[in-house]
Amino acid sequence: MSKTILIVDDSASMRQLVTFALKEAGYDVIAAVDGKDALAKLNSAKADMVITDLNMPNMDGIQLIKQLRTAPATKFTPVVMLTTESQESKKQEGKTAGASGWIVKPFTPALLIETIKKFVR
Repeated sequence: MSKTILIVDDSASMRQLVTFALKEAGYDVIAAVDGKDALAKLNSAKADMVITDLNMPNMDGIQLIKQLRTAPATKFTPVVMLTTESQESKKQEGKTAGASGWIVKPFTPALLIETIKKFVR
C-alpha cells in the first residue's frame, strides 16, 4: 500500500512539480492551495505526511501546523515546511508550531524524497 502525502502550496507550478516528484517515487498525492483547503481535504482523506509552504493566503503554513497539532487525527502526522524562507527565526517559529522538518526552495526532487523517507516508511 502506497503512502499518501498532502502537498499544500498556493503556487500551481510548485504543486505540479512536487506532485510529479512524489508520484515518480510511488507516493499518492493530495494537493491543496492553502491551509484552509488542506484542513478541508483532511476531513475526507488521511495523509501519512504533510508538506506545506509557509507564505500562503487564507491560512499560512504556521497556522496550518498549529491546527494539525491540535487535532487528534493529525497530532502526530509529520509536517515538513517547503519554503523560500531560510531565516533561523522562521525555522524556529515553524519548529515551535510543530514542524517536523524544513526544506528551502529551490530544492531537488532527490532531497525531497530523501526527507520524506526519514518520516514515512
